[in-house]
Amino acid sequence: MEDMKKAIMDFAENSKKSKFYFNDIQKAVQKVLPDAKARMIKKAATELINEEKLIYFSTGSSTMYGMKGKGQTEDH
Repeated sequence: MEDMKKAIMDFAENSKKSKFYFNDIQKAVQKVLPDAKARMIKKAATELINEEKLIYFSTGSSTMYGMKGKGQTEDH
């Protein structure tokens, strides 16, 4: 789980975009950890949200993830 969380944070920190879809996170994690399943990646992302390292960003029609304090997010 810690490896997954690290992979997600690495992706979020190095991404040119400030907001991204779950599919983007999943692809990035599976490049590093090919055996990672979507359900476990989702759990890791949810833990990061609970730890306030990531935040949800709702576009109305879909939910995206963002890194807290990076780009234009709801807490600005």
